[in-house]
Amino acid sequence: MSKTSLALHNLRGYAIIMVVAFHACIAYLASQPLVAPPFDAPPYRWLANPIIDNQHWLGLDLFCALQYMYLMHLMFFLSGLFVYPNLARKGPARFAFDRFSRLGVPFVLGILLLMPFAYYPVYRVTAVDPAWPAFWSHWRALPFWPTGPLWFLWVLFACNLALVAISMVLPRLRDRLAALSANAGAHPVRFLAFLFVVVALVYVPLSMVYKPWDWVMIGPFAFQPVFVAPYVIFYLAGVSVSANGFERGLLAMDGALTRRWSIWLLSGCAGFLIWIIPTALIVKGIGASLPGLWIVAELGSVLASVTISFAVIALFLRFKAAPSPMLGRISVNAYPIYLVHYLFIIWLQYLLLGADLFAVIKAALVFAGTLLMSWASAALLCSIPIGARLMQGRQELARLRLARLARRAAPPHPR
Repeated sequence: MSKTSLALHNLRGYAIIMVVAFHACIAYLASQPLVAPPFDAPPYRWLANPIIDNQHWLGLDLFCALQYMYLMHLMFFLSGLFVYPNLARKGPARFAFDRFSRLGVPFVLGILLLMPFAYYPVYRVTAVDPAWPAFWSHWRALPFWPTGPLWFLWVLFACNLALVAISMVLPRLRDRLAALSANAGAHPVRFLAFLFVVVALVYVPLSMVYKPWDWVMIGPFAFQPVFVAPYVIFYLAGVSVSANGFERGLLAMDGALTRRWSIWLLSGCAGFLIWIIPTALIVKGIGASLPGLWIVAELGSVLASVTISFAVIALFLRFKAAPSPMLGRISVNAYPIYLVHYLFIIWLQYLLLGADLFAVIKAALVFAGTLLMSWASAALLCSIPIGARLMQGRQELARLRLARLARRAAPPHPR
């Protein structure tokens, strides 16, 4: 495995850790509503705030705001990075079937089997009759089927299918996408400036209609209208980079992005401040007296999503391009951890509602407990051949088998 691949492998482990940490903190935000919203009354605020604890800490708001700015954008970019290598190796039909197996099947099984159990504590908080049959009747009466974080799977699956279909209609699509990032290795500023402009052109008009916390739910298909287009653009940016071979372009170990990691880190901090300062003023009611403050906040949001995403990538390319026992193992199990973690998040937050502990301690307990139990569940799921095939894929399974064979064949250590 090359150094770039190792850095991206470790980055995937980091990303899933941040997803778990973000969801672990949501119950303890100072910006939470004061009381739990009703389960079966619009606008169903519990979708964004499943459990509301009476312990809050503003520091957790800042942490979650930072992750909210870039984390899903980064995940869509990483998902796009490996599209063309897999598509070239498997061909359109096999690639589409593989995506269905890896994304479509777990999505269906997850929403049908996991999500009702995950959201059951949310119902119990405000329920008159907390029994399961009563919950099930309320659940079935909802005008949609809650999916939690599994929305990511169907949106990513749709992106993959659309790309395959367009590639079959436009055979030169790969060349055109590759041209967009052809010089990104030597000139990352141009590429990221182009990405900023394209995202801003779709995000800012959408933000005039939808809020960042607004969701559209059609049956089991949920998405955030203001973010779905930027996510697709980040996905296509990853596809564009992969079309050139990501190890010698933007993500090259000796490229300008890696060498100037400190500049990207400072840019990410600046982007976050450009977003959060005007946003805080708007929330406090000062925005009405300052024309244009809303535009500054929205452009700051786009700037933060671009600069922080690539600052994190640059940091991993610079400092985490070697095997990492912890991040490597989490990365291998990142997908099953993502699939099951919400079940443990909500139940642990629910069980800690009556505990007289500081918010940060509760968040830490939920995070640690969820990561450990999700990791254990992932290991158990992947010990079953069909589970391992769906969750880790054939290439990863082959690598793990080779590693096991190498360990067995290695001579014993002298005592």
